Amino acid sequence: MNVSKHKIKAFTLSEMMVVLVITVIVVSLAFAVLQLVQKQMIGMQHNYEKNTKENQLRQALWIDFRTYSTFNYDAAHQRLYCQNELSSISYEFYENQIIRQKDTFAIGLDEYKFFFDNQKVDGGPVDALMLQMQKKTKEKRMFVFKNNTASDYMN
Repeated sequence: MNVSKHKIKAFTLSEMMVVLVITVIVVSLAFAVLQLVQKQMIGMQHNYEKNTKENQLRQALWIDFRTYSTFNYDAAHQRLYCQNELSSISYEFYENQIIRQKDTFAIGLDEYKFFFDNQKVDGGPVDALMLQMQKKTKEKRMFVFKNNTASDYMN
């Protein structure tokens, strides 16, 4: 019998264990980074949705302040009535939302003020509106106005 003794090249058990430990560390770091990225993405998505809602409200208010000619605020029901010769629309103001007909804007408000002829009013005719969003992250204000005509001053 001709049996030659030659060594087979292979890794030792201790070398395999070192590779396994390093692999486990790298994979756990990858999962930790993935979790951080997911948290960042969720935060970005939340901010994007919030900004989108604010922009939609701003756009609706500007369109309505350009479309309708008469604005009256009813303080008892916290409603802003917008009217022209053909149609009307209303806004209802709550602490965590604003309702415009069938649209709901889930925006928290700290304060909202109504103005007529550069004076703050508690009810009646309105020509400007200032909304102050909740101060969770930073202060945001929205100011919408319309130009008055001579008929706005006649009661």
